[in-house]
Amino acid sequence: MESLYSKQQGQHRLVINNREKVDITGVVHVDSFDDEEVVLETEQGLLAIRGEELRIAQLNLEKGELSLEGMVLETAYADDKRLRERGRGFLGRLFK
Repeated sequence: MESLYSKQQGQHRLVINNREKVDITGVVHVDSFDDEEVVLETEQGLLAIRGEELRIAQLNLEKGELSLEGMVLETAYADDKRLRERGRGFLGRLFK
């Protein structure tokens, strides 16, 4: 089932393999990154990935591709791109 939001936006895919490798397409911008949290803007909205020992294995913004390695504990989406301005405060509440 295709949502109204996906009809208006570009393509995006999130694949998590064994909670240790993440491949993402439709990446527009990486907002913040450290070894416990990655926050990025995708064609489908903001995406936050929380985990342990996260590291970017590959990043190609021209193609909109990102690969992460590390232990994935949580993922969360936010549709409203304006929420990026609130940064970690909003995403922190999502992960409580």
